[in-house]
Amino acid sequence: MTSLKDHSQTGAGRVVISVDAMGGDRGPAAVVAGISASARKNPRLDFILHGPEAELSKLVARRRPLEGRVQIRDAQAVVSMEDKPSQILRRAKGTSMHSTLEAVRAGEASVAVSCGNTGALMAMSMLRLRKLPGVNRPAIAILWPSRNPQGFNVMLDVGADIRADAEDLLKYALMGASYARNGLDLSRPRVGLLNVGTEEHKGRAELREAHELIAAQAEKARFDFVGFVEGSDIPGNRCDVIVTDGFTGNVALKTGEGTASLIGDLLREAFAYTPLSRLASLLALTSMRRLKKRIDPRRVNGGVFLGLNGTVVKSHGSADATGVSAAVKLAFELADSGFTDRLAARVASTDGLAQDADAEKDAVAPQDTGPQTGKETPSS
Repeated sequence: MTSLKDHSQTGAGRVVISVDAMGGDRGPAAVVAGISASARKNPRLDFILHGPEAELSKLVARRRPLEGRVQIRDAQAVVSMEDKPSQILRRAKGTSMHSTLEAVRAGEASVAVSCGNTGALMAMSMLRLRKLPGVNRPAIAILWPSRNPQGFNVMLDVGADIRADAEDLLKYALMGASYARNGLDLSRPRVGLLNVGTEEHKGRAELREAHELIAAQAEKARFDFVGFVEGSDIPGNRCDVIVTDGFTGNVALKTGEGTASLIGDLLREAFAYTPLSRLASLLALTSMRRLKKRIDPRRVNGGVFLGLNGTVVKSHGSADATGVSAAVKLAFELADSGFTDRLAARVASTDGLAQDADAEKDAVAPQDTGPQTGKETPSS
């Protein structure tokens, strides 16, 4: 995946990432291999690794790049993919996931990374880290490969909450714009609202209401609202940020991943069909490797939980070492950019914008002195 933009005011110190070694489909060996690959590439990374100490100590000892750079926190219990969020919250203490989030809450690490149960991770993150003031529902944002010059579009929500009313979608738009501004170096991101058509009269009532809210805040919040967009625009170049509810976003995400996998399988079958096609595959080997890297979902692995008092990166449950390393890379770049503080400033400024809009709406025309623009930090 492409790097987040450089920030001249950061980059001097070390960055500590809190990693849940348990809960993924491939077990702790894949997680340790992934953080080892990250440590080898980035000398500024240190890790707090959470899980059964005896097991993790053996795995870490085999990886030379991790020597002296990993602190292991013993946590014997594991949150499985089958656990329901409501059930796991009753016995959260003692799990590797809970321990991972506690390190961020205590300020010992900058970002938490987990391959575990998404619902449990979101519920536990909201409980331990708390939501930012003004955020009703946090969102999971991902980077989706696109035709845009930056190579990716931001899409949210992709599964934090299946519901989202108009106010939630407005918050998603503002948080997504902040992510694109600070993460993809887009000074004025273009935001689109996912719908079944681009006409303003289409879609559910909450989508039409969100359309009006987002359009009203676009200029003050320094982004361009392109209106409704369709599924074909997700990998396109019409916008940089796609806003939707978690149900629709998650279906789109899994469909995209499955389609990318199918295309890869079909290409392999096509090139292996005849001796001539196998020869053609050798001639096109460099281009095929470039294409594979471009559409490989492991290399853009990691959804960011937006709207919390702390940064959490959710890796795919099936992530291998390459996928875990990609999630750690994203976590490092978010921490190095000071993204959490920037997002908090953006959300705080949107509360001011909303209050100004309400005041303007309620004011009597002859007494109206004009809206007061909400203040925001230049980097938010």
